Amino acid sequence: MTAADKMLNDWLRDAHAMEEQALTMLKGQHSRLENYPELRERINEHIAETERHAQMIRSCLERRNTATSGMKDAGAKLTALGQSLSGIFVSDEVVKGTMASYTFEHMEIASYTMLAEAASFVGDAQTHQICEEILTEEESMAQWLADHAGEVTRTFLKRESTDAETAKR
Repeated sequence: MTAADKMLNDWLRDAHAMEEQALTMLKGQHSRLENYPELRERINEHIAETERHAQMIRSCLERRNTATSGMKDAGAKLTALGQSLSGIFVSDEVVKGTMASYTFEHMEIASYTMLAEAASFVGDAQTHQICEEILTEEESMAQWLADHAGEVTRTFLKRESTDAETAKR
């Protein structure tokens, strides 16, 4: 196995941990969103996509005769749990959660762009295709969040002026 193959495997383990982190954050946000049905539904759709992404990355690792990293996955989930729980303590959770999700999507976009290139470099066309497919879905989610950020913000501010508790979630 070449150094580039080893690096790709390590980056794929990182990507799997990133998907586990995303799942924990998304599920936490979804469980608390009550008054933003369109955002809640899109997050629910992205949870299903993210679960599929994690499985797709696991399949790449298995095909490449390696496995996920329990340590990386656990660390990512723990980090996400802290991020998710911190939302409980802010008065503008829906706005901060939307910003965090948008930022995280761009980290995933960067990661899958580089993973696709690394897979091409080592001649792993199947991993390249999977990374490109995931990349497209991450770009779609980031664009959805960008397109709806203004609406979420306006709705929050309108609700905040009348009922702060419904505005938050």
